[in-house]
Amino acid sequence: MKLENVRVCILRIEGTNCEEESYKAFDRLLANPELVHLKQLSGDVREAAERRRLSDYQCLMIPGGFSSGDYIRAGAIFAARIKSALKDDLSSFVADGFPVLGICNGFQILVELGLLPAFNNTITRYPQAVLTVNDSAKFECRPTLLKHENTCAFTSKIPKERILTMPCAHAEGKFLFAKEKEEEYLKRLIENEQIVFRYVDQNGDYCGYPWNPNGSIYNIAGICNLSGNVFGMMPHPERAFYKYTGYAGTKSESESDFIGDGRIVFESVLDYISRKF
Repeated sequence: MKLENVRVCILRIEGTNCEEESYKAFDRLLANPELVHLKQLSGDVREAAERRRLSDYQCLMIPGGFSSGDYIRAGAIFAARIKSALKDDLSSFVADGFPVLGICNGFQILVELGLLPAFNNTITRYPQAVLTVNDSAKFECRPTLLKHENTCAFTSKIPKERILTMPCAHAEGKFLFAKEKEEEYLKRLIENEQIVFRYVDQNGDYCGYPWNPNGSIYNIAGICNLSGNVFGMMPHPERAFYKYTGYAGTKSESESDFIGDGRIVFESVLDYISRKF
C-alpha cells in the first residue's frame, strides 16, 4: 500500500488536545490522516456525508489531552463511550492486524478499554491495569529518556536498546497492577515481550524519580498487546517530531540535525501498514 493511500483515523471528543500535532506527524510523512469525532463513527451525526466507518481506515490513533475532563479516572469516560459505540468494530479492526496507537491520555484509554495489556489478545470486560496519580502528586512535564526494550508495529524501525528522548506531560501516568495480580501480570508482560519502552537515566540505567516521572512499576513507559499492533505510551512522540520543539533542540539547515526521536514511531507504523496491507 502506498503511503498516500494509508488513511489514519485520529479520534477525538471534548477534551482531547494533541490531535493537531498527531495529524501533522502523519501528514508530514505523506500519509492521509483525518480528525474524526467519535460521533462520526457511531453514526450520531445528521449529515450522511459526515459519517465514517472504522473499516475505512488502516490505523487508529487516540491522542493525548483530558478527554471528558478525565472525570472518574483518566480516560475512563472516553473508553466507556468507545466500548459502547464501537466494541465490535474495534475488536475486528484489531483482530485483522490494523494498528492502534494511544499516547498519554490515549494510553490511559486503551488500558481502560481493556485493549492493553490484553493478555488474551481480546478486549477485556474490566481493565487489567491502571494509570494512576504520579508519585510526586504533581503534573509532570519534562523530557524523558526511553530505552527500547521490545519491538511492536510502532517501533519496528528502532534498534533494540536504543535510547530516545521524548517529553512527558501528565498527572496520572503511574502504570500499576492490582497488588494481588502484580507479580503474575508483570511476569506475563516480561515473558510475552510486551514492554516496549522503559524509563532510564542518561547512562541507560533504570532509575527512580525524576527519570521515572511517575513511579510506574518496572519503569514502564509503554506496552503493546500480544500481537504487537496495539501500543500505548505515556511520553509524546508527536511533540518530538523535530528536535527544535524539544527542551534542547535548535533549528538547523541540515535535515538530519533537526529530526526528532518521535518521528521514527510514525515512520515505523506506516512502514508496517505499507508492508502488511
